[in-house]
Formats: sequence, C-alpha cells, structure tokens
Amino acid sequence: MLVAAAMCPCPPLLVPELASGAAGELDEARTACADALSVVAAARPDVLLAVGPVESAEEAGEYPAGSRGGFAAFGVDLGVALGEGPGGPRPLPASLAVAGTLLERVSWSTAPAVGHGVFREASGDECAAAGRELAACGERVALLVMGDGSACRTLKAPGYLDERAADFDAALARALGAADAAALADLDAGLAADLLVSGRAPWQVLAGAASGADLGGELLYDNAPYGVGYFVAAWS
Repeated sequence: MLVAAAMCPCPPLLVPELASGAAGELDEARTACADALSVVAAARPDVLLAVGPVESAEEAGEYPAGSRGGFAAFGVDLGVALGEGPGGPRPLPASLAVAGTLLERVSWSTAPAVGHGVFREASGDECAAAGRELAACGERVALLVMGDGSACRTLKAPGYLDERAADFDAALARALGAADAAALADLDAGLAADLLVSGRAPWQVLAGAASGADLGGELLYDNAPYGVGYFVAAWS
C-alpha cells in the first residue's frame, strides 16, 4: 500500500557537480527535494521505489537496490548508487541516477531503495497498471517520482515557447499540490509529448499507485528555470 510519495524534477543540473557555476540557481529546488524526502521518511516505509522516465522500452523495468550509474555522458566523472545493495547488471538511466544523488544528499537509510524505469511513451493505462503493481509490493510502500514538466515555457527553453505550456504546468502544479491522482491519470499524453514533458508517464504511475490511498499533498517548489517546469511535492 502506498503510504507516501515525493515528486522531484530530474534534470542532471540538479546535481551540483554538473551545474558548475550555475549550481546555485537550483539550490531552492534541491532543498525542496530534501524536504519532500523527509516527509517520505517520516511515513516509515518498508521500501522506497524510485520511478523515473527512460527513453526506450529496453531501459524500462526494475533496477535492484544498489544499482550504479553515473554522469560521464554529461562530461563529469561522477558515479552514484541507488541506495545500498548488490545492484544489478544494468547501469542506472539518467533520471534514476539523479534520484540516487538526491538520496545520497539526505543520507537515506530509512528503507531499501529500488529503481523502476518507465518508458516515456507508455500509455496511461500501462502506467496505471504498473503503479497498482508497485503499490501492492509491500505493506508500506513509498515512491520517489522523478520527472519534469513542459520544456516550452520561454523562447530560450529546449522546446522554444509554446503558449500551451504555462496552462499545462499550472494544472499539473495544482494536481501535485492537492494529491489529485485522478487529474494526473487524465494528463493528455499527446499534449505532454508536444511540450516535451518528461514526467507524464511517472506521474501516471503515481496515479495508479495512489488509487484508494487517501493521501494529502503539499507543493514545495514550482518554478521554470531555463524555461522548463520543475516541481517538488510531497504526499502522505
């Protein structure tokens, strides 16, 4: 049963070593992520499942506790592990590597951390089914859900300016702050793809996991540095 969840953005720039001189620009977001994880820890979960978007179906699925990854692809020789454990044969995808750094920053030791990659193009029904399966894997399950909002908020955004982006992100922020699983389940996959939203599939996994859980929510961070919507929220 799902007892708590933290929602965090997953840009590699969230890792200070990768942000270099711009590291301070996301300090508020990093602090909010730590606060969200403290809410999750207070719920005393038996397992923490880190759910992040992946670019291919081959990258999807489970990453055992202790799985390792890094950021060499981004020009920094920095390794990371997802919690403690024997790991597995596959390297962590970028979103779960960022999750690993967030857990390291708070010295996470409350419960084993296991990763789950979700194909960005998975359907809403597939995501919901995956979420229900994850929530049923233990008596007290928590999620760390990684994902970004639209990447089209400004002229200099990765996807250039799209007038639909602000409204999409505003509705998303309301859903995350209100723990509105139904609103997340109803996210428009086509529009999300147009707006380069990386978090749509992970948030719909969360929606499936949270069905019937009766959680409350709090939005801890809502901003669009670099023209990309970044959100941090905690449900418990």
